[in-house]
Amino acid sequence: MLILIVINNIFKEFIKVNDSGKKVSFYADDDISFEVHDGEILGLLGPNGAGKTTLLRMLAGIMRPTSGEIVIGDMTYDRDAIALKKNISFLSGNTKLYKDISPVELLKMCAGYYGMDKDIIDKRISEVVKRFDMESFKNQRIGNLSTGQVQRVGVARCVLHDPHYYILDEATSGLDIISSQVILDFIKEEKDKNKCIIYSTHYMEEAENICDRVVLIDKGKIIAIGTPKEIEEKTKTTNIRDAFFQLIKEK
Repeated sequence: MLILIVINNIFKEFIKVNDSGKKVSFYADDDISFEVHDGEILGLLGPNGAGKTTLLRMLAGIMRPTSGEIVIGDMTYDRDAIALKKNISFLSGNTKLYKDISPVELLKMCAGYYGMDKDIIDKRISEVVKRFDMESFKNQRIGNLSTGQVQRVGVARCVLHDPHYYILDEATSGLDIISSQVILDFIKEEKDKNKCIIYSTHYMEEAENICDRVVLIDKGKIIAIGTPKEIEEKTKTTNIRDAFFQLIKEK
């Protein structure tokens, strides 16, 4: 199986001020290592403050690790930042979109950012509008759309350039069941196209349903890696949620 993303011994250090006013350092991510393969959905699971979003931002090239190495395909951000970002989709659940333009206008703007061939932009926009069921609101002002509609626009924005690598942070957070299913179905389709997908979520049942393997992370450290079934068997539990709490107890 081809390994497409390799994370080697990643540390991310921050400085904070404690209650006594003294500056102290801490690691949001502490010696993180794992691999992601082609045609795989890898779930990244953990509570708020576990280090998931910081790690994903480093994978997307938005932040730099304090130490360690990230290799995507045969590229690194030190050597190939522009090429990498053109082949990555990074979606965060709290990404804000321009409110005063329409989804189609936003997609055309993003196509320019990605340097897409002008001959295919309109065709590609039509494809993603149809795929995410956006036809009824594609020309409306984004500021007037529902939460689910805005999230679908956000996903369309991130996949317009047909990337190979997906880095998805809380893609269905706060969405209704229909909007969530549209996004989850798309993720499964991209897996079937042999794309490489990292999927972070608070919804452990959701991850158990769509992820081939999961990485459980707590307080910046990995506490388990494996298929949901492997982790459940190891912890003598019947679901990932109970497995996570069992692993916490054993720390």
